[in-house]
Amino acid sequence: MKTRLPARPARCSDCAWLETRTDAEGGTFRLCVKHGTPRSNEELLAEPCSDFRPLETTTALPEQAPAPARAVPAARAPLFQPPDPDGFRRFLRDEKDFSLRSKLTTEREAVKRFIHSGDYIGFELYGTVRCPMSVVREVVRQRVAGLRLMGQGLMDADFLIASGLVTEMDITYVGYEAYGLSPILRRAVEGGKIRLAEWSNAAITWRLKAGAMGLPFLPARTMLGTDTLARSPAKTMVDPFTGMTLALLPALVLDCAVIHVHRADRYGNCQIDGISGFAVEMSRAAKRLIVTAEEIVDTEVIRARPERTVIPYFLVDAVVHAPFGAHPGETSGVYRRDEPHIRAYLEAARTEEATKRYLDEFVRGVPDHKGYLKRVGRARLNALKEKRNGR
Repeated sequence: MKTRLPARPARCSDCAWLETRTDAEGGTFRLCVKHGTPRSNEELLAEPCSDFRPLETTTALPEQAPAPARAVPAARAPLFQPPDPDGFRRFLRDEKDFSLRSKLTTEREAVKRFIHSGDYIGFELYGTVRCPMSVVREVVRQRVAGLRLMGQGLMDADFLIASGLVTEMDITYVGYEAYGLSPILRRAVEGGKIRLAEWSNAAITWRLKAGAMGLPFLPARTMLGTDTLARSPAKTMVDPFTGMTLALLPALVLDCAVIHVHRADRYGNCQIDGISGFAVEMSRAAKRLIVTAEEIVDTEVIRARPERTVIPYFLVDAVVHAPFGAHPGETSGVYRRDEPHIRAYLEAARTEEATKRYLDEFVRGVPDHKGYLKRVGRARLNALKEKRNGR
């Protein structure tokens, strides 16, 4: 008869929240997906935190294993920005200025004029690529509250949520790839501070496309058969031609959109190199559009490569010159993302107190984007620049 050994004390390494990830240099590390932070070897051997969830195979503290989850039907999420195609048409006809004029301004003036309390806003990006962070930081400094957010971002959503400025969000994904999900968003949702509706990436893009087309919705096959559909306000219908079930995606028009581009002229003609993300759809489904650009160029430069001009001037309300405007993220072909800065930020994001200290240092503690770049350091920024002839 075998003698059963006593269970040893639980360690962090016994936790089911841990996953093995690959970093940018090809090495591996252990990531706590509950808190979105990497764990050192010393931390793995330490006593686990209060969120400890034992592995199914571990003998450490088996009495702490969670009870089997019961299936609970998800409540249908509300529609935070109902479609109003005729209202959008009236806005463009009566209030939008389509004239060819200089729109150069600063982040401070653009936010003050075009982003208002209670607005439904969106920041266009692809992962950490081209996120218009200079405007995000200015929104935090001006404390524009009660915002509703198209949440398919990273640090943009985190900064606004951590500052208590977002009440509702249509979410597709807020996470840091290999570094895991956002601990800031998790705290806000678990604390009941923000309401969510869930969508797939395709669904949110097609909602923008429907808004740009002046339609109340678009039919699609995305989300069918998933819990995402149950947690969204999308509806279904039977196609009268084929009998197929389709998801109906309500049109989405933003009160204000913010997009970072590689270059723009003073009128707002904009060009993007590399992946374009949601820029085309979002720019055409927004009442007001703020553009930040790495370079402000002469219109002749734009005309020399017209196929690159994905956003024409008449859609744009404000143009802001913002070199390194996506930092600590990247702008393809111009500079890489600042991995050490992002890691330091995610370490701070683990607690509300450390998050506040980060925002005090890099957002509220500087007057504007130029002040932020000075705080980061010119030498560090220069080290991130891409070699244009060596790619």
